Amino acid sequence: MCSSSLFLSVLFALFGAGTNADLPKQVADEGWISLFDGKTLDGWKVNENPETFRVEDGAIVVNGERSHLFYAGDVSAHDFKNFELKLEVMTFPRSNSGIYFHTQFQEEGFPRIGHEVQVNISHTDWRRSGSIYGVVHVDTVPVVDNQWYTQHIIVKGNQVRILIDGKLILEYNEPKTVAAPHTGRAISSGTFALQGHDPGSKVLFRNIRVKVLPD
Repeated sequence: MCSSSLFLSVLFALFGAGTNADLPKQVADEGWISLFDGKTLDGWKVNENPETFRVEDGAIVVNGERSHLFYAGDVSAHDFKNFELKLEVMTFPRSNSGIYFHTQFQEEGFPRIGHEVQVNISHTDWRRSGSIYGVVHVDTVPVVDNQWYTQHIIVKGNQVRILIDGKLILEYNEPKTVAAPHTGRAISSGTFALQGHDPGSKVLFRNIRVKVLPD
């Protein structure tokens, strides 16, 4: 074997055949970082009625009395400003839930800080999945109960974009006249939370991942 061929063989052995298997996960996934390990609720903190949340078959099962599960892990010290959040969601008939962003942990009750992105296909509340609850709403969705779909939340500056299965559902540009940051429903910074709405609602979440965006 000539010296040049030997050199190339050594490079191949050291760095592989162009795969990304040995790269850090966040690099291999183009900046996406998992917030849920698929097995436990490590990195998450529940406020009340902890029995509402459990892990089964790689998914967070939400079913029980009112409760909220807050991300409290190490990624960005659980304080996100500009980001993309993607989750796979499955709803069941007449179920209601939500995904909060820019929120903070509170001991009980529905979070008073941050925005809630609705998770609801067929509940009696007409505000469907993708709505920013109490702010801007949609009344129809391109998905159905009992099937997995992807809910994608993008926050950059004062703009929120919600996509479902890659389809833009709404775009909201928050005016400067809303409540000051950390005093209510306002774009600011904070963590995420999943909502347990009521005992009659059952919703599943899996493959929860975030991409932190520059300021």
